[in-house]
Amino acid sequence: MISQKAKYALRALAALAQADPDEPMLISEIALQQSIPKKFLEQILLDLKRSGIVVSRRGKQGGYLLLKRADAITFGEVLRLVDGPIAPLPCLSQTAYRKCEDCDGEQLCEIRHVFARVAQATRDVLFNTTIADAVEGAGEPAAPVRELLTA
Repeated sequence: MISQKAKYALRALAALAQADPDEPMLISEIALQQSIPKKFLEQILLDLKRSGIVVSRRGKQGGYLLLKRADAITFGEVLRLVDGPIAPLPCLSQTAYRKCEDCDGEQLCEIRHVFARVAQATRDVLFNTTIADAVEGAGEPAAPVRELLTA
Protein backbone atom coordinates (compact mmCIF):
# COMPACT_ATOMS: atom_id res chain seq x y z
CA MET A 1 0.00 0.00 0.00
CA ILE A 2 1.07 3.54 -0.57
CA SER A 3 1.12 5.98 2.32
CA GLN A 4 -1.42 8.70 2.90
CA LYS A 5 1.40 11.19 2.35
CA ALA A 6 2.03 9.75 -1.13
CA LYS A 7 -1.67 9.92 -1.99
CA TYR A 8 -1.78 13.54 -0.89
CA ALA A 9 1.36 14.34 -2.92
CA LEU A 10 -0.19 12.81 -6.04
CA ARG A 11 -3.48 14.65 -5.48
CA ALA A 12 -1.66 17.96 -4.94
CA LEU A 13 0.30 17.45 -8.15
CA ALA A 14 -2.91 16.61 -10.01
CA ALA A 15 -4.44 19.86 -8.75
CA LEU A 16 -1.43 21.84 -9.89
CA ALA A 17 -1.48 20.08 -13.27
CA GLN A 18 -5.11 21.09 -13.79
CA ALA A 19 -4.56 24.71 -12.74
CA ASP A 20 -3.51 27.58 -14.96
CA PRO A 21 0.26 27.08 -15.44
CA ASP A 22 0.87 30.83 -15.03
CA GLU A 23 -1.19 31.23 -11.85
CA PRO A 24 0.37 29.90 -8.64
CA MET A 25 -1.97 28.00 -6.34
CA LEU A 26 -2.05 28.78 -2.65
CA ILE A 27 -1.55 25.93 -0.21
CA SER A 28 -4.95 26.72 1.24
CA GLU A 29 -6.56 26.38 -2.23
CA ILE A 30 -4.97 23.00 -2.85
CA ALA A 31 -5.78 21.80 0.67
CA LEU A 32 -9.44 22.79 0.35
CA GLN A 33 -9.86 21.47 -3.19
CA GLN A 34 -8.18 18.12 -2.45
CA SER A 35 -9.28 17.67 1.20
CA ILE A 36 -5.71 17.59 2.46
CA PRO A 37 -4.78 18.88 5.93
CA LYS A 38 -2.98 22.18 5.34
CA LYS A 39 -0.04 21.54 7.71
CA PHE A 40 0.57 18.12 6.14
CA LEU A 41 0.37 19.63 2.66
CA GLU A 42 2.96 22.27 3.57
CA GLN A 43 5.48 19.53 4.37
CA ILE A 44 4.62 17.56 1.24
CA LEU A 45 5.04 20.59 -1.01
CA LEU A 46 8.34 21.42 0.65
CA ASP A 47 9.60 17.90 -0.16
CA LEU A 48 8.37 18.23 -3.75
CA LYS A 49 10.09 21.62 -4.00
CA ARG A 50 13.40 20.23 -2.70
CA SER A 51 13.25 17.52 -5.34
CA GLY A 52 12.63 19.99 -8.17
CA ILE A 53 9.07 18.97 -9.00
CA VAL A 54 7.34 22.16 -7.86
CA VAL A 55 8.43 25.75 -7.30
CA SER A 56 7.04 28.33 -4.91
CA ARG A 57 6.58 32.04 -5.41
CA ARG A 58 6.38 34.51 -2.58
CA GLY A 59 4.29 37.58 -2.25
CA LYS A 60 0.80 38.68 -3.16
CA GLN A 61 0.75 36.59 -6.35
CA GLY A 62 2.54 33.73 -4.59
CA GLY A 63 1.82 30.06 -4.32
CA TYR A 64 2.96 26.83 -5.93
CA LEU A 65 3.46 25.88 -9.57
CA LEU A 66 4.73 22.77 -11.28
CA LEU A 67 8.42 23.17 -12.09
CA LYS A 68 8.42 20.02 -14.20
CA ARG A 69 5.75 19.45 -16.80
CA ALA A 70 2.92 17.14 -15.70
CA ASP A 71 3.80 14.75 -18.53
CA ALA A 72 7.34 14.46 -17.13
CA ILE A 73 6.35 13.59 -13.55
CA THR A 74 5.74 9.88 -13.09
CA PHE A 75 3.84 8.19 -10.32
CA GLY A 76 6.93 6.08 -9.66
CA GLU A 77 9.11 9.15 -9.17
CA VAL A 78 6.66 10.63 -6.66
CA LEU A 79 6.11 7.36 -4.78
CA ARG A 80 9.84 6.72 -4.53
CA LEU A 81 10.42 10.27 -3.31
CA VAL A 82 7.68 10.16 -0.67
CA ASP A 83 7.59 6.51 0.40
CA GLY A 84 11.07 5.29 -0.48
CA PRO A 85 11.87 2.06 -2.34
CA ILE A 86 9.03 0.58 -4.37
CA ALA A 87 10.24 -3.03 -4.47
CA PRO A 88 8.37 -5.63 -2.38
CA LEU A 89 11.66 -7.23 -1.25
CA PRO A 90 14.92 -5.49 -0.35
CA CYS A 91 16.85 -7.71 -2.78
CA LEU A 92 14.75 -6.32 -5.67
CA SER A 93 15.15 -2.64 -4.88
CA GLN A 94 16.81 -0.50 -7.52
CA THR A 95 17.60 2.31 -5.09
CA ALA A 96 18.09 0.59 -1.72
CA TYR A 97 19.27 -2.93 -2.57
CA ARG A 98 20.24 -5.21 0.27
CA LYS A 99 20.41 -8.96 0.56
CA CYS A 100 17.59 -10.55 2.53
CA GLU A 101 18.78 -11.63 5.97
CA ASP A 102 17.61 -15.21 5.58
CA CYS A 103 18.79 -15.62 1.99
CA ASP A 104 20.63 -18.74 0.85
CA GLY A 105 21.10 -17.36 -2.63
CA GLU A 106 19.11 -15.05 -4.84
CA GLN A 107 19.35 -17.31 -7.88
CA LEU A 108 17.65 -20.17 -6.01
CA CYS A 109 14.99 -18.14 -4.20
CA GLU A 110 11.51 -19.02 -5.47
CA ILE A 111 9.96 -16.08 -3.63
CA ARG A 112 12.36 -13.63 -5.25
CA HIS A 113 11.58 -15.00 -8.73
CA VAL A 114 7.85 -14.40 -8.33
CA PHE A 115 8.21 -10.98 -6.72
CA ALA A 116 10.74 -9.92 -9.35
CA ARG A 117 7.92 -10.20 -11.90
CA VAL A 118 5.57 -8.30 -9.57
CA ALA A 119 8.19 -5.56 -9.04
CA GLN A 120 8.82 -5.21 -12.77
CA ALA A 121 5.13 -5.00 -13.63
CA THR A 122 4.64 -2.42 -10.89
CA ARG A 123 7.57 -0.33 -12.12
CA ASP A 124 6.29 -0.57 -15.69
CA VAL A 125 2.96 0.98 -14.68
CA LEU A 126 4.27 3.52 -12.17
CA PHE A 127 7.16 4.83 -14.25
CA ASN A 128 5.14 4.96 -17.47
CA THR A 129 2.15 6.76 -15.98
CA THR A 130 2.46 10.49 -15.52
CA ILE A 131 0.46 13.05 -13.61
CA ALA A 132 -0.77 14.28 -17.02
CA ASP A 133 -2.02 10.77 -17.86
CA ALA A 134 -3.96 10.63 -14.62
CA VAL A 135 -5.63 14.02 -14.95
CA GLU A 136 -6.41 13.52 -18.62
CA GLY A 137 -7.64 9.98 -18.09
CA ALA A 138 -5.53 8.96 -21.08
CA GLY A 139 -3.83 5.65 -21.69
CA GLU A 140 -4.24 2.20 -20.25
CA PRO A 141 -1.92 2.60 -17.27
CA ALA A 142 -3.78 5.59 -15.85
CA ALA A 143 -7.08 3.82 -15.06
CA PRO A 144 -5.86 1.64 -12.16
CA VAL A 145 -3.67 4.45 -10.90
CA ARG A 146 -6.58 6.90 -10.93
CA GLU A 147 -8.18 4.72 -8.26
CA LEU A 148 -5.20 5.45 -5.99
CA LEU A 149 -5.88 9.16 -6.25
CA THR A 150 -9.51 8.88 -5.27
CA ALA A 151 -9.30 6.09 -2.70
